[in-house]
Amino acid sequence: MTVNVRNVARWCALAAVSALLAAAVPTVSAAVSSSRRLSAAGLPACPAGAASTRAPTTPAGPGSPGACRAAGRILESGVQLTKPATAGFTPSGYHHLGANSAGEWSGVSGRISVVDGSIRPGSYDFVAGRFMVKRNMGAGRISWLEAGWAQTGWAGPLRQHIYTFNTNTHSWQFYDQYALRPGDRVWLDLHSDANGVWGAWLWWNNRWNLLTAQRLPIGSSAFVEQYVEVHVDSGRPARIDVPEVTVDNVQLRPADGGAARYWRDDVPTLTGYGADQPQRSGGFCLNWVNRYDTWTAGDCGPDSDPALGAPATGGRAAPAIAAPTAPAATPDADAANEGAADAGAADAGAADAGAADAGAADAGTAVEPATPSSSSPAASTPSEPATPSQRPLLGGLLGQ
Repeated sequence: MTVNVRNVARWCALAAVSALLAAAVPTVSAAVSSSRRLSAAGLPACPAGAASTRAPTTPAGPGSPGACRAAGRILESGVQLTKPATAGFTPSGYHHLGANSAGEWSGVSGRISVVDGSIRPGSYDFVAGRFMVKRNMGAGRISWLEAGWAQTGWAGPLRQHIYTFNTNTHSWQFYDQYALRPGDRVWLDLHSDANGVWGAWLWWNNRWNLLTAQRLPIGSSAFVEQYVEVHVDSGRPARIDVPEVTVDNVQLRPADGGAARYWRDDVPTLTGYGADQPQRSGGFCLNWVNRYDTWTAGDCGPDSDPALGAPATGGRAAPAIAAPTAPAATPDADAANEGAADAGAADAGAADAGAADAGAADAGTAVEPATPSSSSPAASTPSEPATPSQRPLLGGLLGQ
């Protein structure tokens, strides 16, 4: 079921806070904030390894076989928010493609493919595929944790990184120990434990890797986002190409601790678009293959945008949207594993996680990345209000 709401895909209620707390230039930090010094339930450091060769067979959590914590080099960076200008084929600023839950859940998991976008070195361009849990705290303040992969113009622009972002530190964390390549498909899980501590997990080297754990003031359930997000440097407008990203096997953990379920069209969902309205932003298009657990997003293509010289007949076209179907088989053989369907199931062992990520304590130092030449974006922005009736106080800052 889709809830029709006004499209607020480019708002950021943390603008004022981010501008005060974030550094203008990304830096490498080996320091660990007090909010991240909590134990990681005695998890060992994750050994070096390659991308997983099979789908998860158990839910993410400290009790899963081989569970470990990220312990390699972590690039931590904070960037400031600027109001975008509109110029060039790809409008400057943020472009969000995906969906929000209209209700609260205790976790989300799924798989996101990695692509190579035309991100410009030394810029504040970025493309990211990510999941997020969030809550509107009132007075223009939102608390959240997100995890996914990103390719940015300031942190190794010629490669993709696993990353997290949280509002305890207001900074990105890029995890260099995970060597991503275009074509990889990464499984991610965000969920809370019984104490309200939220963990971000990556399925890597055929084991669950804890990236970070954060004690957020959002309780043990929250609103959920799944998005492909693109940002174009506000000072250097240009066309940004994003090959098709596939998101699939998306599951939600109920707030009452029940078994995980696929995010299907019977889940109240916010997209910012009408049920029959094509979802597109800045030359990028979304195609719901199976609402809302399987979808693709990326370049619309020359036939769908009059700005590229294609005929405009009756408005801008978009990829065909598949009608909702009965529960579909998982997209490929490696996900057909029945255990993958339980990958988002509630994790009793996570109740012992205590809270935050010891892995960041092992972050090394490295050469500071090149300084972008123009103003920077907010690290990442929630794309919709937590509920249809809530509107961010700073919602107009990034435009509608």
